[in-house]
Amino acid sequence: MFSNIEFADPGFFWLLLAIPAAASWYLWKYKKRFAQMQISGLENLKNAPKSIRQRLIHLPFILQMIVVALLIVALARPQTSSQREEMSIEGIDIMMALDVSSSMLAQDLKPNRLEASKRVALDFIKNRPNDRVGLVVFSGEAFTQCPLTTDHQVLQNLFEDVKSGMIEDGTAIGDGLATAISRLKDSKAISKVIILLTDGVSNMGALDASSAAEIAKMYGIRVYTIGVGTMGTAPYPVQTPFGVQMQQMEVKIDEPLLKQVAQITDGRYFRATSNKKLIEVYQAIDELEKSKIDVTVFSKKGEEFHIWAIWAATLLLLMIVLKYTYLKTLP
Repeated sequence: MFSNIEFADPGFFWLLLAIPAAASWYLWKYKKRFAQMQISGLENLKNAPKSIRQRLIHLPFILQMIVVALLIVALARPQTSSQREEMSIEGIDIMMALDVSSSMLAQDLKPNRLEASKRVALDFIKNRPNDRVGLVVFSGEAFTQCPLTTDHQVLQNLFEDVKSGMIEDGTAIGDGLATAISRLKDSKAISKVIILLTDGVSNMGALDASSAAEIAKMYGIRVYTIGVGTMGTAPYPVQTPFGVQMQQMEVKIDEPLLKQVAQITDGRYFRATSNKKLIEVYQAIDELEKSKIDVTVFSKKGEEFHIWAIWAATLLLLMIVLKYTYLKTLP
């Protein structure tokens, strides 16, 4: 009953303290009403039946206290409130450019660089339900695995299909960046972002990464670059006559180029040397790129004191009728 009730003047509830005081006074006065006389015993009276009138003798006072309580609640002005929210969401368009070259199979991240990057990227996407996200994969060439979409389930399924060797091997960072730009250049989103992840040095492609970064800047696209791989050497699976064996390979990441791309587009460069560091990188990007959500709240209040006042008047009338008719007492 009170779940959606607020009181405009709750200070009136202090008056409720008068009710126990009035009850104490009433009981004290009631005991003083009866004359005292001496009798030999009460044995003959203890089994005498009580009439209904005797049982209801205190009803007028009880009704009077209830009337007072109801009037106090009415004075406190109970109100119902209802709210309605209107939300306008301006999301961010994000293209993820993922290196799928053979070096991404190195196992300095577990189970390997590519699988670790896919898992962390998917967790990042799940936390951004209001954004459109797409996926570009690149190695020796680049293509769009998934255009911008809010259907993150479809994107997740397409992420699962990504594997090394699906396109010509190599590292064409410029082509991967340019392909992502082509998917974002006509976007009307408040923020356009590319997250480019690679573990190598650009050695293929028709467009160098610096020139692609300048194009991104022209379209107002911010690029976050991630170099993934430990420092020094990393275990890499190599096919030998005796089967696949792990060999230590030198980790080569063109960090100066990735930093330059990020700087040109007002983005940031991150280095992920472990699974934990990669998670921290995506958390940092998530904090940097927040969707804008405008919430307008409409509130409406309705006065509800009438029902309390009506009940008070009804019980007051009942009390008066009983007190001066059926339950009337002589002074």
